Amino acid sequence: METKIRWGIVGPGKIARKFVSDLMLVDDAEIAAVASRSLERAEAFANDYNVQHTFGSYDALFRSGTVDVVYIATPHNFHKELSVKALENGIGVLCEKPMGVNRAEVVEQVNASKQNNAFLMEAMWSRFNPSIKKVKQLVDEGVVGDLKYIHADFAFYGLDRDLDSRLLNPDLASGSILDIGIYPIFLSYLLLGMPDDIMATSKFHENGTELQTSMIFDYKEAQSILYSGLTSDSKMEAEISGSKGQLFLKPRWHEADEYTLAKDDKTNKFSLPLTGIGYYYEILEVHKCLCENKIESDLWSHQNSLDLSELLDKVREKSGVSFPFET
Repeated sequence: METKIRWGIVGPGKIARKFVSDLMLVDDAEIAAVASRSLERAEAFANDYNVQHTFGSYDALFRSGTVDVVYIATPHNFHKELSVKALENGIGVLCEKPMGVNRAEVVEQVNASKQNNAFLMEAMWSRFNPSIKKVKQLVDEGVVGDLKYIHADFAFYGLDRDLDSRLLNPDLASGSILDIGIYPIFLSYLLLGMPDDIMATSKFHENGTELQTSMIFDYKEAQSILYSGLTSDSKMEAEISGSKGQLFLKPRWHEADEYTLAKDDKTNKFSLPLTGIGYYYEILEVHKCLCENKIESDLWSHQNSLDLSELLDKVREKSGVSFPFET
């Protein structure tokens, strides 16, 4: 591998632009290529970020030999196909979450990673957030006692979007669960593991898009109350409560730059400022794995993505959420 790790951007939309703003902060990263189904869009992106190679198709980038790893930032329903194609060309993949629309897709992606000995990781950037990593450490060390209760939400008003947008178009795997519900589900899984039972209920748009979902994850000795929605804002503070204390991740908790510990009648805030907007840390993890010739991360492994996809499937099953392209 060259001195700098060569990145390709697959799908040059808003999320990709945010990601690249942090990629530019990583010394050994080079933004080498960008691909879009529209060459014009790829060229506009390339001009903005001084990217050398532009492609008007994803396959052309995958076959070009210009990149070591790609960041896939297309709508959800394209993640699986594009990940597999990149992996089959021996290219590492950081795939925007959710990695696949359902668990069956994630299984295909993981198999392609193993068969081609190519790196694959879901871009669950919150897993690498310094405040979330610290909170997990404190929970694991028993600082708040036995974990009993988690409350986490993620909501914003999204009904002003175009009906053809990825948020509201069922053909693009629309709705709140896969887009933002994945975050509170992730937090419960990270701290408590796989639940024994899931309860979930949803409200729907007239076009079939799921708009808001409330969830209860039931564990042997604990419960998580989780929510995602596109019909209003929510506070987006995460509460992690144990038998001896509480931890809070400040709004918006999935990108927090501090946490609070409440214990023994004392409340203390701890600041952990972010580099960039938060994608920086997952990029460092990708580089570490590539330099060590790993095909998965120890912090967010293939199995973690399989588990998360299983939880998303179960929530959708309980609340009656499906997409037209699913059989």
